[in-house]
Amino acid sequence: MRKLIKTIFGLLVLAAVIFISGALFYGTKTVHDLLGENKKLKQSLATLTQEDQIGYAKVVQQETRAGRLYTIVRFVETARDDRLKTVLEKEYEIEGDTVHFDALVITFPGQAVIDGKERSLYLWRRIYGEKQPPSFGFAIEKDGVPPARYNNLLGRLHFFERKMFWTAVWDLANNPEALQQYGIKAIYGNAVYTKLRPGLIYVFKISASGQVYPETVPDL
Repeated sequence: MRKLIKTIFGLLVLAAVIFISGALFYGTKTVHDLLGENKKLKQSLATLTQEDQIGYAKVVQQETRAGRLYTIVRFVETARDDRLKTVLEKEYEIEGDTVHFDALVITFPGQAVIDGKERSLYLWRRIYGEKQPPSFGFAIEKDGVPPARYNNLLGRLHFFERKMFWTAVWDLANNPEALQQYGIKAIYGNAVYTKLRPGLIYVFKISASGQVYPETVPDL
């Protein structure tokens, strides 16, 4: 038994050393290194096609408390290859009925896509009401965790590379030369807002040029 325990402990220590070593190795890289040298990332981005539906929101409850209106909204992010598959689902309580949905969008030139259509990547950032500053908004994706929607797309990359890509991509936003070098059209924030009402579903879509917008349909 002691021998087994020692063996297990040794494996755990080895795994920890490998993990830490990997973190240190990839921590020395920059997003420039990743985009400039990583063939796997370039191949993954080349397979992107135009997206349409990227999630939806619906009112779970609206009520007035102490003279103030509060909205509980359920936010759902759907899979890239299956609109009926959920990759993220959360509920938020917002004061008021006007809610902002904030995303980071990365667009690419149309000619870079195999089928000739423009494409984009996006990262849901936060939700907030009109009565609160954006900096006090509620996070959608977990900070520092690669979004589940792109697990398959970037699955060929090492975990540390995927994490670095999403956390460091803002570094490129104000570097025109780097954007052109890596074939990126633009990196910017896109916050859309709408008044939410019970009995409706607000379907979020992304245009070929990267604009996020909601379409309203009945909640049947």
